[in-house]
This record gives sequence, structure tokens and C-alpha cells, in this order.
Amino acid sequence: MWDNHRALGSLANFLLLASLFMLLYAGGVWLVHSPWFPVKKIQIDGALRKVTPEQLKYIAAHELSGTFFTLDIDKTRAAFEKLPWVREAQVRRRWPDTLEISVVEHEAMARWGGSGLISTQSVWFDAASDAKLPVFYGPPGSEKEMGAMLGQLRAALAPSGLKPAVLTLSARRAWRVELDNGVKLELGRGDVLARAERFARHWKGSLAALGYRIETVDMRYPNGFAVRIPDYKGAAGKRTQITAGATR
Repeated sequence: MWDNHRALGSLANFLLLASLFMLLYAGGVWLVHSPWFPVKKIQIDGALRKVTPEQLKYIAAHELSGTFFTLDIDKTRAAFEKLPWVREAQVRRRWPDTLEISVVEHEAMARWGGSGLISTQSVWFDAASDAKLPVFYGPPGSEKEMGAMLGQLRAALAPSGLKPAVLTLSARRAWRVELDNGVKLELGRGDVLARAERFARHWKGSLAALGYRIETVDMRYPNGFAVRIPDYKGAAGKRTQITAGATR
């Protein structure tokens, strides 16, 4: 082989090309990791109402690391999505030194008992709000079901002028609604919306005209409903608790 000048020439050319390749690769690695390409600008877009500039600045200062080329996009996105009100964050590089971050916030639809909020996408998230929101009480995993029912009950109860304030779903999938005037509706299982619509039809015409504080209206009867009026006084003048009925 050592007497074969052609083979030696080919080997020398191969070694030269390999050396050049390794040199270019090492130079590229050094260039990518060098401080010559820092992220100098962070541009944040989105209609932000709950996420504060201070929170975003804190994430940028403490969670972002690396150069323009080495910064971990997925890790950066996850860091911003840890903020309580952030539903989604998208991160993009823009040459030569800018990081673009688009933030989408949660929009609260209801409270989940005494812990966290439910978004308009029926997703639980851990945040606080001073807004007046309906409250959900239900089994774990029922967020979407309760979110859908809230919208349907609002439409069904609209003729009464009343709105759901507390929505409860039992483990047996029975529904109970407390309205914004304090009246509680027992809607049970099955024809829940039909019962709510029947209540709405009778509220202004008969129930609201009773002249007493109504505590509960049980709509689970097939052809009527029962009304609980704890402050009603009987014929003897004593405070009693009665049940009143009404037909279709």
C-alpha cells in the first residue's frame, strides 16, 4: 500500500476532508454556544388582563437560559405556562436576537368549590379571582359536563329573569341549582332542562306572587312541583313549614 501512490493520495485527501469537516463542525459548535449570539430582546404578544408584566419579567429573568441557538423552546414555553392565568404560550425565535412569545390567558367561567377556577373551555386551573362567578360542586372529572350544563340552564331559566349561582352535581348524577335570588331548585336526573324550563314558566306567574320567602322548589314531580316555604304561618299563627303544589 505504501508503494501505491494513488491509494496514498486518496487516503490523504480523505483525511484532509475529514479534518476540514471536524474543524467546521467544532467551529459551528463553538459559534452556536458562544456569547456572540445572546437573546437581547423578548417580545410578548397577547391580550393580557390577568398576567402581569412583573410575572413575565420574572420568568424571563429566572427561567430562560442559553443563546439564541441553544435556548430550549419547549422548556421556555412550559415556564410561561406555569403562570396561573396562562392557558397557552407559543415561543418562536426571530433572527438575529429576538424571542417572540405569544400568550393566551384563561377566561374564568366558574369557581370549582373552594379551590381553583373553571375556564370557558371547562378546564380547571389554579388561580384566584374577585369576579362574581357561579360555583360548581361536583365529582372529579365532571368539569366539562358541568360547564355545558351551566350554559343550558342559563338559556332554560332566562324567561324567569333568574340565573344559576351554585350548580351541584351529586355522585348519582342528580342536579341541584341555587339561583341568584337564593331559591334552590331540585332538578334530579333525567329531564333536567325540561324541569328548569317548567320552573321558569311558573316563576313570575305564580311562585314569585306567593308573598313568602321560598327556600326550595322541587321540580322532580312529573306533573307539577313542590315548594318549601319555611316562613309560612299556619292558621294557628304558629311558624310552620309547608309544601305547596302546582300543576302544568
